[in-house]
Amino acid sequence: MDSIRLLLADDHVLFRQGLARMLREEQGFDIVGEARDGREAIEKARELMPDLILMDVSMPHMNGIEATRRIKEELPYVKIVMLSASDEDSDLFEAVKNGAQGYLLKDMEPGELFDMVRGSFRGEAPISRRTARKILGELSRHPLPPRGGHPFQEKLSPREQEVLEHLTKGQTNKEIASSLGISENTVKNHLKNILEKLHLKNRVEAAAYAFREGLADEQKHKA
Repeated sequence: MDSIRLLLADDHVLFRQGLARMLREEQGFDIVGEARDGREAIEKARELMPDLILMDVSMPHMNGIEATRRIKEELPYVKIVMLSASDEDSDLFEAVKNGAQGYLLKDMEPGELFDMVRGSFRGEAPISRRTARKILGELSRHPLPPRGGHPFQEKLSPREQEVLEHLTKGQTNKEIASSLGISENTVKNHLKNILEKLHLKNRVEAAAYAFREGLADEQKHKA
């Protein structure tokens, strides 16, 4: 399998270079470039066409959220994972709406970061558990009404409802597949159908929708 071509965007030189060094030492990653702010991230994305961008939320000249919006408009194929020093950052919800695929905290363990970056490249949505609670709570205060007026029970098959329930537990595609005794490809196809039927953009919105509709008990996942 070809290495994942990564662009790193962070204004803190020591953090950015340290992260680049760790990723270069890990098999399967190719650091194609680094950016010091949002404007440079856009320029480097155009020039280097990376597979995935690790984007700091707070940067000078242009923050990571605005850079994400512009990059996704121009290069919709690029996967972008936001990096934040704090799970209290209110901008993370804006990142969801502007196309970011993942939201990770900078204090996570390197091995966990590597796994989540690989998961994002496969189409999963890496979110630290602490950050997930915040984003889901924010989304619940900003309703995501389904189009068409029918309840999700009428839109989704029983198997799709099972997949959606496991998604609210923060499970990866591999974990959902193992829980349900099906293949990862089958899980991916179910997720595509769920997003299309409910007119949602990504896994985070799908999880928030499930909480809102009572498919999952949010309190169970706060433990």
